[in-house]
Parts: sequence; structure tokens; C-alpha cells
Amino acid sequence: GLKGEDLPAQNDKRGWHQLRARLADVFATRTCEEWCKLLEGTDACFAPVLSPMDAVTHPHNVARGTYTQVDGVTQPQPAPRFSRTVSTLRNTPPAAGADAAQVLADWGIGADEVTRLQGIGAVAPA
Repeated sequence: GLKGEDLPAQNDKRGWHQLRARLADVFATRTCEEWCKLLEGTDACFAPVLSPMDAVTHPHNVARGTYTQVDGVTQPQPAPRFSRTVSTLRNTPPAAGADAAQVLADWGIGADEVTRLQGIGAVAPA
């Protein structure tokens, strides 16, 4: 724990609520940018929680080519990556909702229900 604090042991599940609260209080003392400035480049086990848009431009992901553009749509590269078998993206991403009927069918939603959902605008038309 922090110096001078009487905190429960890390592996004592009965004290985890207290540890969560204390950590939340500590993390709230700085912005994400301030924590990054303090911890990046150190040997601390640390990574910021990023929005999907911020993840695309984060230096770690940029350096590793984690994302790519296919037909103007940003998407993750295939993973895992192998040195002797190069993975590629073979399909253009579908338009939002274009495959909704098939996805719902794969989840066991019947054709009549899919049609009803399309009729009320809850699912994109086929």
C-alpha cells in the first residue's frame, strides 16, 4: 500500500472494495494525460484506457500497424500475426446494418421476427 496507510492485503478478497475505493480516489487526483506523462517510458505496468478513436492514433498502435483502412473504414489488422504466414483483410466491411438479418438469424431469431423488427425500424432492411 501507500506509505502510512493501513490497507488490506492485495489478495484478501474481503478488502477489495476498500482497495477499489482507494485506487479510484488516487486515480481521480490526475487527468489521463497527467498519468500518461508521469508513467509512460517507466517500468511501471501501465496503459491508458483509450476510446476507440484514440486507440487508432496512439503511438503504440501506430508503431505496430494495429489498424488499417479498407475502403475508407478504419479497422483492426488481423491478429495474431505470424512471420511466415501474412494475414490480410479480404473483405470490405459491410455497411452498418447490412448484415443485420443474417446476424440475427445466426443468433436464432426467426425470419418472421426479423421481418417485424425491420418493419418497425429496429433493424436495417435487407
